[in-house]
This record gives sequence, C-alpha cells and structure tokens, in this order.
Amino acid sequence: MPITAKYRNIIAAGAMLLSATASTVAVAEDNPTLRFSAVFSEQDIRAEMMQRFEDAVASDFDIEIHYGGTLFSQGSELVALQRGNLEMSNVSPQDVSNQIPAWSILTSAYLFRDAEHLLAFFRSDAGEEMKGMVEDQLGVHILGPTFFGTRHVGLVDDERIETPDDMSGVRLRMPPGESWQFLGQALGANPTAMAYSEVYTGLQTGAIDGQDNPLPNVQNMRFYEVMDQIALTSHLVAFDLLMVSSSVWNDMTPEQQESFQSAADEAIAWSTAEHQRNEQNLADFFRSEGVDIYTPDVDAFRDYAQQLYLESRLSESWPDGMLERINDL
Repeated sequence: MPITAKYRNIIAAGAMLLSATASTVAVAEDNPTLRFSAVFSEQDIRAEMMQRFEDAVASDFDIEIHYGGTLFSQGSELVALQRGNLEMSNVSPQDVSNQIPAWSILTSAYLFRDAEHLLAFFRSDAGEEMKGMVEDQLGVHILGPTFFGTRHVGLVDDERIETPDDMSGVRLRMPPGESWQFLGQALGANPTAMAYSEVYTGLQTGAIDGQDNPLPNVQNMRFYEVMDQIALTSHLVAFDLLMVSSSVWNDMTPEQQESFQSAADEAIAWSTAEHQRNEQNLADFFRSEGVDIYTPDVDAFRDYAQQLYLESRLSESWPDGMLERINDL
C-alpha cells in the first residue's frame, strides 16, 4: 500500500520524538556518577549535609551516597580514593596523618578552640599549605572540614573522673590508627581499637569501659542507653574532611569547580550550625535519660595531653611554626 503524505508526516513526527527522547536520555546519562562513602549513619546531620550538596550539584553530577561504612569500612576510604575505587568521602584527619605524619598536628588534643577556630584555620594560608600537602602527596582534593561536635569521654562506670590519673586502666574505645590511639593515651586511658559500628555492643557487654565522641554522635548511635556518665573533657574539636579525588576535580571545568566548591561550602556551613545548635540541647536530654553529665578538671586534662604530645615522636614531624600559627589565629 503506498505511503500517503499523512502517514509520512506521522512517521516523521514519530522519528523526531524518538530522537528528542534519545537526546534527553543521552544528556541525563552524560552526568558523571560520583560515589560517596562515609562511616556516619543516615540519621547523622552530615547525611542531610550530603543531601543538600547532592541537590546543589545535580545539574553536573550524580552523587551515589553510601552511609554506615557499607561501601568502605572506617579507615579504608582514603586508600579507595587514591586507588580510583571511590570518588568522594568524608575522611578523618587521623587517616591522613597515617600517610602524612605532618598532619598529626591537626589530630592533637586541645588544638582548636571551637568550630570557628577550625574553619578559620582551613581558610588561612597555613590551612592552604596543609591541604596542598594532601593534594600533592595523596592525590585527593579537600573541599573543607566537616565539624561534627566536640569530643567528650563517656563511661559505663558511675564513678566520676576528674583528672587524667582517674582514667588509668580505663579501656577507652578509640578508632584504629596511631593518631587515634595516641589521643586515648593523652587522656590517661588505655586505648582500645574498635570499629564505630561495634561500640554500642562493646559498651553493653563490657568489652570496653567507655568511648569518646561528640554529643550528637552519642545521640545518633544511642550510646547514652548503655553509659552511666559523660565527662565534658572537650578534648578535641571533631572534624572530618569532605574530599573528592584529584582526578575528578581536575577533570572539572573552572566553572564546575567553582559551583562544586560553593555547594560544599554552603552544605558544610549548614551542618556546622546544626551541630552547634544540637550540642546545646543534648546535655539536658541525656540528663533526662539518667546519664550523669559534668565538667571535670579540663585544665588538668589539657596540660597532661599537650605535654604528652610535645614530648612524643609525633610532634617531631609537625611543620616548623605551624602550632604557633594555629594558636595565633
């Protein structure tokens, strides 16, 4: 049967529709997928931080998010970034210091005064120098520090601790790694390496006597259910580093880099403010749950910890003058 003009028009319109649909699919498929892995849970404030970031960069990138260490376990994310098995992560500075000893200064107790001091450092020339070390030596680009609270000591025993002497013999859970373990020693405790996901059971069964975490983490992981007390030692302004592999970063156009960084800055700022607000309310909540919360002799803890760091081999690798530059900010 001959094809009439009417049918030719229908066929042509259909072809145009298929072509337009194919083009739309092609555009959608052109967005690179960046896999993000983190140890924190989906209930963590930083999970919403990442959702905000994902929404902000959606026109250029698809972010595939994995929480709770389900894609890569705690401590292995940085190596995965370096090997090209992962594109983005939230990595602890302790993991960085395992490969760049000079970075151990940023893991030391009582270094940063608060979140504002932390952010000021990473925006300073000194902060740029430390970030440059990571880019040059490890092949990852730091977008910024993700503050998640100030770390305190939580214990299952109801006997209060006032000084580092009172921590003698306490099996304090710390993440694996030399910097983390030394931090536990700097509190006077017997540091015990344990994965984050195992801490609740460890406290419950008596495998450990305590843990150190910011109050928002204690809430998210429900550690308060199996602890008797929290001593507000304020020994570490806790932060991780939002990272992207340098290969991904260098493949971006300058415009993409600018918008990517801007999205990270806005998401990090929101998360920082939320953590600060949350910390103010959580002490009262834990008290209502029967947890004893008090402030020990923080000066005694600070003096003990700082002396231990300065006398350790860790401080031998600290960049000359960096401690003074941080203190002067």
